[in-house]
Amino acid sequence: MKILAVSDQVVERIYTLAANGHFRDVDMILGCGDLSYEYLEYLLTILNIPLYYVPGNHDPKYNSQLAESRAEGGTNLDQKVVRVNGMLLAGLGGSVRYQPGGVNQYTQTEMYLRMIRLLPGLLWNRLRYGRALDILVTHSPPFGIHDEDSQAHQGLKAFNCLIQWARPRYHFHGHTHFYQHNLAPSVTKVGITQVMNIYPYKEIEIQDA
Repeated sequence: MKILAVSDQVVERIYTLAANGHFRDVDMILGCGDLSYEYLEYLLTILNIPLYYVPGNHDPKYNSQLAESRAEGGTNLDQKVVRVNGMLLAGLGGSVRYQPGGVNQYTQTEMYLRMIRLLPGLLWNRLRYGRALDILVTHSPPFGIHDEDSQAHQGLKAFNCLIQWARPRYHFHGHTHFYQHNLAPSVTKVGITQVMNIYPYKEIEIQDA
């Protein structure tokens, strides 16, 4: 399976690449948040493949009744566990809380509670498929991995716990912007999990589970 993962920044070059068939061998789009829903909808339409995404802290609060709060045709993966083309996915959107009343912002404790809602689905996966999770999709990084010292870009400790327990093969996230001149790596191995900062996009080839 080949995945196009996108996060945080609309890349104008993507429009041309997609229109010219560059991504014709991609099987799925994964969005890691803070992206225009029009951008996600364009990719979904032009590539005609499944789109799964989580909201970022700059995205609107999800409301199933409001078209502007979702990417039409895609699946909001926040607090969901799904199986797609044999791959087990789960998602958690949002960032650490840094503003009172901030949309899609959560305290460390609140994110632990949101994570707990994934557990029944992950336990079912482990019983049925022999593993809990293949790909974890979040907006923010785990605590101490690809995060920053600033309050707004601090990682979430619940993700460290989830990686340790569910042992996904991949954890895709955005939120922190890595550039070529950054000294820190954009991919970090934690146990069997490759924690990958997607900003602004990556193509990832994944072998069957």
